[in-house]
Amino acid sequence: MNARLIVLDVDSTVITSEVIELIAARAGTQNEVAAVTEAAMRGEIDFAESLRQRVATLEGVPDTVFAEVIDEVRFTPGAEELISTLQAEGWTAALVSGGFAEVVETLAGRLGITWFRANRLEVADGRLTGRTVGPVIDRAAKAVALRDYCAELGIDPADAVAVGDGANDLDMMAAAGLGIAFNAKPVVQDQADVAINEPSLAAVLDVVRR
Repeated sequence: MNARLIVLDVDSTVITSEVIELIAARAGTQNEVAAVTEAAMRGEIDFAESLRQRVATLEGVPDTVFAEVIDEVRFTPGAEELISTLQAEGWTAALVSGGFAEVVETLAGRLGITWFRANRLEVADGRLTGRTVGPVIDRAAKAVALRDYCAELGIDPADAVAVGDGANDLDMMAAAGLGIAFNAKPVVQDQADVAINEPSLAAVLDVVRR
């Protein structure tokens, strides 16, 4: 295809973990948060509501957690290869995450990506308040981000690729010319243009080069 923009989800797509669960482990709420995350990714709970519920359990966690989590997260095998290869071929890569900018910004920098959107956690007196600040990056906002990136590049969304794993990625994937489900929940695999169930994110290269 002629696409020159790829927009990727972050948690469980570009990285192997869910950042909110890593933070929740410090709050002692990991099991509770993981259950809500799972339901949201299956499309059983509205993402914005699920985010509110999960973030509320993080109240009181020191903001040093961001540096700890950044050290803990790992890129999905093939993620760096996929992005560096496409960038070398003239593509623009962007990240859109229902996770948190405090972590995504660092990950984007490591990948040579300048365009990203993510939620932000409110901090007061060095601790998380249990709330987010600014616009919520939910299912609809992810699609808006993709369209905004396309407008910046002067391309039609039909010439963009979106990659994700959860229900909150479905609008973004529908807005793109090619929506790719990567090791995704069943509802996402059913609605994606292509479903990839491989250990390496580099498998996306084979699809976008067809």
